[in-house]
Amino acid sequence: MFNNYDIVEMPLTVKRNRLMVETFLAKSDLRLDDVDYYAAVVDRDNYAMLAGGGFEGDVIKCIAVDDSLRGTGMSQQLISHLMSQMNARGHSSVKVFTKPGNIDIFESLGFKTLGKSSKAVLLENGLGGLSNYVNYLRSLKRDGKNGMIVMNANPFTLGHQYLVEKAASQVDNLYVIVVAEDKSQFTSDERLAMVTAGCAHVKNVTVCRGSSYIISATTFPSYFIKRASDAAIAQIELDLDVTATHIAPALGASVRFVGNEPSDELTQAYNSAMHNLLPSRGIDVVEVARLEREGKPVSASYVRQLQAKGELMKIINLVPATTLPYIVAWLATNSLQQELDLTPKPGLVDTNDSGAHTDMDYSTMQRSIDALRPYFTQLAVMSSGDCLPEVSILQKLGLDAEKTMLKATGGVNTHRGALFSMGLAIVASCHVLATKCDSEFIVYWSKTVADIANQMPGSDSSHGNDVKSLHNIMGALDFARTGYDELASKWLKYYCDNCCDEHIEYKTLLLIMCDLDDTNVIHRVGYNTAQQVKRDARQLLENFSIEGLKQMNERFIAQRISPGGAADMLSLTFFLSTLVK
Repeated sequence: MFNNYDIVEMPLTVKRNRLMVETFLAKSDLRLDDVDYYAAVVDRDNYAMLAGGGFEGDVIKCIAVDDSLRGTGMSQQLISHLMSQMNARGHSSVKVFTKPGNIDIFESLGFKTLGKSSKAVLLENGLGGLSNYVNYLRSLKRDGKNGMIVMNANPFTLGHQYLVEKAASQVDNLYVIVVAEDKSQFTSDERLAMVTAGCAHVKNVTVCRGSSYIISATTFPSYFIKRASDAAIAQIELDLDVTATHIAPALGASVRFVGNEPSDELTQAYNSAMHNLLPSRGIDVVEVARLEREGKPVSASYVRQLQAKGELMKIINLVPATTLPYIVAWLATNSLQQELDLTPKPGLVDTNDSGAHTDMDYSTMQRSIDALRPYFTQLAVMSSGDCLPEVSILQKLGLDAEKTMLKATGGVNTHRGALFSMGLAIVASCHVLATKCDSEFIVYWSKTVADIANQMPGSDSSHGNDVKSLHNIMGALDFARTGYDELASKWLKYYCDNCCDEHIEYKTLLLIMCDLDDTNVIHRVGYNTAQQVKRDARQLLENFSIEGLKQMNERFIAQRISPGGAADMLSLTFFLSTLVK
């Protein structure tokens, strides 16, 4: 029957293939979604596409079959092909989100229906899957009146904490399920840790890890792209059906708590659907008024807006103390990103070029930043208390971070200096925030950095130490032992005082280059050339132009000059500015 047809992979990076697939799907009122793999059934004679389907992760998507092949079994052949590809990639359980009219096709291949709405159905085939998650939830179940909350907590705020406390007071046991989907600013592990720490004082609360079976890109993809539409309503209904059929019974939950939503259209629709659908399934819905600060609801979205602006001191009043370390780590990571993205820069990697470097580029630096973030978070969490961690513990974590960075970059030293300086800055920042010292923040921060650095033994094996010994200048550890005094007293002040200048980031880099004995530069091109770099930076700072910066970059590339130490201090200046606004 299928002698004239082939099932072939359609790489969607090929423009012709993508256009063919999009055109074909449009005939069935479907759009092409993100997929890792797409296959098409094509006619051998004219290469016409007659059926197609793909998958992302363990979810089959975008299935469509031409009317001429309906009832021929070609749908089953195509789905079997996709399942084989998914199994080969390690997925023992396969899911599909599709129209109700396709249920028979998938059930004929052993799929079981997990949840459905009038316009959508979720099915699954394979080992484990939902049954494993249900068993996990059952293991947490306790006797009594049980309630549940599902939250993304991106990040966990005082508003989330208020909802938990109010809900917990109305039930014997409260289960807080943290959305597992990694499509948020904070990872699922970070959000789970934030919620766990922020709920620890409420004794009848159990924090549960989420899954792809509740508010995920599988059951509710529109939650992550925030559009209220007919498709989103169908997905809401499907998500709630899965909850009512499987999730709530596993926990013995007879009530679901939710915060009221004053502005977001999609969340309003979700809350409305819960009120309409869950009570008939034996689950009461209790909507709790949002906690407010200064007449505004406390929301994670507002906290993220403040993060983007680098306004930590405003965030402090909106999140529990247990959330602050995660935000500090994010701000530190973002400061490295801000430095990397600043373009053009003289002799440094940016979005235009690799500067004076031949062993790294923008993507290498990006992988390095991504690799360091989990370690920044660990440093922040362990330092958020009355007592600082032992220096030996900090050094071990730093070495682990460096190994991970080098693995991510193929052995290229991208951020070793930044890891040291930013790591110290994170530890000192979280300690100062936790102890709420009455002294001026930056003064106490500087003293804390110096105290930690003065406990650290020096190294005899780096290029920086060779340079500083030869020319009697400060190396990275020496500068840290001063509490980064010049940064705190001069560079940071300059950056903050001139924040309205559209070129302040460039000018601050040049100011740092004027002042810093950059061991990276001296090691590469010698002490005398490094002094000329300082003079050039001063001249450009006094007569600044972007064109002049581009010309400096060309000269530095030709001479192999890379002011990496100045770049590290610029990142640190960006970071510190978020702590003093």
